[in-house]
Order: sequence, then C-alpha cells, then structure tokens
Amino acid sequence: MNRRAVSLLSGGLDSLLATKLIIEQGIEVEALHFTSPFCNCTKGDKGCGIQAVRTAKELGVNVTVKLKGLDYLEIVKSPKHGYGKNMNPCVDCRIFMLKAARGFMEEIGASFVVTGEVLGQRPMSQRRDAIALIERESGLAGVILRPLSAQHLPPTRPEIEGIVDRARLLSIVGRSRKTQYELVNEYSLNEFSCPGGGCLLTDPLFAAKVRDLFTFKSDVTMKDMVLLKTGRHFRLSPDTKLIIGRNEEENEKLESLWASPDVLLTPVGFKGPSGILSGPVDDHNISVAANILSHYGKNQTRPITVESNNRSGDVRQHVVEPVQANWEGLKI
Repeated sequence: MNRRAVSLLSGGLDSLLATKLIIEQGIEVEALHFTSPFCNCTKGDKGCGIQAVRTAKELGVNVTVKLKGLDYLEIVKSPKHGYGKNMNPCVDCRIFMLKAARGFMEEIGASFVVTGEVLGQRPMSQRRDAIALIERESGLAGVILRPLSAQHLPPTRPEIEGIVDRARLLSIVGRSRKTQYELVNEYSLNEFSCPGGGCLLTDPLFAAKVRDLFTFKSDVTMKDMVLLKTGRHFRLSPDTKLIIGRNEEENEKLESLWASPDVLLTPVGFKGPSGILSGPVDDHNISVAANILSHYGKNQTRPITVESNNRSGDVRQHVVEPVQANWEGLKI
C-alpha cells in the first residue's frame, strides 16, 4: 500500500474531520464529492457541491465532483437493499458511491478510501452489519477507513500495514456530535454544513413526490427530479400533473426548467402562480389547472383566463368558469 487515499467529502462536519485526521498523519488525500438533485445541504449560498469545494480548499486538498446520474435514479427506483423510513436507499447509495470511489482510487493510484461515517449514527447504513455488507458489495473490504469510529471497528489494511497510526484515530459512536464540535474548534475549521445530513429522500413530503413520479412516469429524467424541489405538485390524473410556483422566484425557476411537450400556464388579468402542465392539454385539464392557479392567486377574475404556451409557437388564451372543489386534495 502507499500513503495516498481517496476521501469521500460531502462538505459536512464528519467528512471534514475524517479527512483532516488523515491529512494530519501525512497522508496525501484526493477528495471525491457526489452531488445529486436530492441534496438539501444548504447554508446561505452554499449548495452541496459548492460547499464541498470550499471544504476541500480549507483542507488544502483537490476535489473531484461527480454527478449521480440516471444509473443512480434506477437505484432510487428499485434499491436491492430496500428503503429507510421514506424513499432513502441508504445502503445501496453507499455501495454506489464506494464502487465509484474504488474506480477513482485505481485511476489515481491511491490505496484506500476514507469516509466520515460514524458507527451507530445512521440507523440504516451505519450499523455493524450494514457496514460489513457495504464493504463486501463495494469490493473495498479492508480498505475503507472510518477515522471517527476506527477504534470500534476491525483494523483496516492501512492500519495493519502501518500506513495509518490507529492510536491516533477516534472512538466516536452514536448521534451526538459533541466530540466533532470540539475538534472543529481545536483545528479552527469553518467550512462545513449539514451536520445532520441533507438528503431530501429522507423527507416524507419530498419522498411522496418521488413515489408519485415513479408510479406514473416510466421515463424519469434528472430534470424531473430537479422539478420535484420546486413549487406545489398536483396529480390531476394518472397521465397528467401540474406544478405551480409558490412565489415569484419559483415562477421564474419553473419557466427556466419548462420544456416541450409540457405546457406553460400563466394567469391573465389576475396575480397568481405560473404552472407547468404535463399531460393531455384538453378542456378538462385546462379547466382544473386554471382553477388551481386561481385558487392560489389573488384579485381573481371571473371567469378565469389563463394563457398556455407549448414552446412551439402555439400560444392560446383559455377562458374557464370557476369551480368549487377541494383543489388541495389533488396535491401530492
């Protein structure tokens, strides 16, 4: 083995400290960060990828950012090892990232992988049995070093071979981060976020939208996943969905993400949200969508007028009679 490692750097507190502990032992570290539409790790303007870059800079290491692509969506859709409480495939996610880390490790000539995992911190993926399973299926058994909990885990090859001094590694267990915050102060580190994790798939409201999308759409794209993070979502029928903005910023974001064959709906004569309608643009769906836009708008006109644009030059105005209904009941 050599004194070169790949560190899975999320930009969070634990991965920051795990990487720092290895750097302190004179190990050359290359950071690897994975980003996806499910990241909810923000602190001001610090999204996950941006935060990981800033964390790497503070540590003085290079970082490579990789996007979890369509192959990852297949894992989210049908994880071999199941979900947590919501749509979070934590075990399969770890295996996915570690397999990619193994390839990256071989590519740059590193000998082992470092992660910020803490034994017992995550109920699904950081149990002893889950850790052993993940190591086997990732093909990295014996070369995944977890510096924060190393004293409670079997020695890894870099420890056995003297590349890493096991005595300088830690024995943290469980969900408390008291020790981590003490180390942050000791090392005077500042660039980290989301000490509690930032995966939207663990959020029950977001998970319901993901579940709905997988149920009613076969050809799910990364753009679909990005759209799930914006606006209010309504299921009008098995083949029809409406997304509306909650404010001006979201209206603008929806317009930037809108693409054919979806139709953009905007209010005419009243202030209200914009909407993206996916599915048949027939009188019924336009009527329902217009009523929902009006329901969330103000200074509504009677009848309701909305404009549709299919991005192919076909712009129409639709005049719709207001209908009393439980529009909230259609919300996903």
